[in-house]
Amino acid sequence: MIPLNPKLFDKDVEQVPIRKGFGEGLVLAAENDERVVGLCADLTDSTVMNLFKSKFPDRFIQMGVAEQNLASVASGMAAMGKIPFITSYAMFSPGRNWEQIRTTICYNDRPVKIAGSHAGVSVGPDGGTHQAIEDIALTRVIPRMVVLSPCDAIEAKKATRLAALTNTPVYIRLAREKTPVITTDETPFQIGKAQIFYEPKKGKVQVGIIATGALVYNAIVAAKELEEEGIKVKVMNLATIKPLDNEAIIELAKECKRIVAVEEHQIAGGMGSAVAECLAQQYPVPQEFIGVRDEFGQSGTPSELIEHYGMGIRSIKEAVKKVLARK
Repeated sequence: MIPLNPKLFDKDVEQVPIRKGFGEGLVLAAENDERVVGLCADLTDSTVMNLFKSKFPDRFIQMGVAEQNLASVASGMAAMGKIPFITSYAMFSPGRNWEQIRTTICYNDRPVKIAGSHAGVSVGPDGGTHQAIEDIALTRVIPRMVVLSPCDAIEAKKATRLAALTNTPVYIRLAREKTPVITTDETPFQIGKAQIFYEPKKGKVQVGIIATGALVYNAIVAAKELEEEGIKVKVMNLATIKPLDNEAIIELAKECKRIVAVEEHQIAGGMGSAVAECLAQQYPVPQEFIGVRDEFGQSGTPSELIEHYGMGIRSIKEAVKKVLARK
């Protein structure tokens, strides 16, 4: 089994914002390669790029509230041999500057790394204007873009370090709120590879859950509770949405014959859609989707919004039972 946090199911499991892992990983990436530079759109503390700014002030550029310039300047710096990381809220980057990311970064094949913070409805009181629930769809459709969605702060740190080593554009999706620490420093992470994070102790597996980002924790807890009810579920952590680990997804579908996709994103065009595209072509099976169903976000506490939009533990369990009932 993959080594995970031994306190994962404890009530006092450590909780850390996923975005903090990005900030720590960026510092490590910069220590490893002097070409790494950081650019921010006036949200340095919120995106935790302040850690990089404090340690490498001469390699940090504050762009202000100018997300289009943020992407274009980074593309120019990449053309001159730098490895730029750019940060803002995901609603503004890649939301507001999508065309600049597409044309100046990806079309020109520049290795700029885009960190979209505060993704999903769990931004909470900031409301629908600030809740990026379309960003996976926006980024995965662009040629040459790698799309990463780490499940916790430790995985975000690893993803950031590895992103610096790729010679491609990369989008890293980050949540704002504190989330349970699922992995450990020893948990392996590789771009393009999915991992099984939960499987029943015994018995034939009936459903495969494929989850990404902060909702991986809810999926694991749901699987544990379902096992106690006699339903056997495997949970896959799909931290790389593009390039997709088709082989692992097909293997899980062949074993379980039913799949539930779980993400804090619009169902249309998101991770679940990518999984469905893969399976429709190579191994069609019944599939259910957990995510936002063609709605905008709204103000509320993170936990209220996760429940309201049907992404809580109970909703995941219901989706598993629903897909089990299908023929």
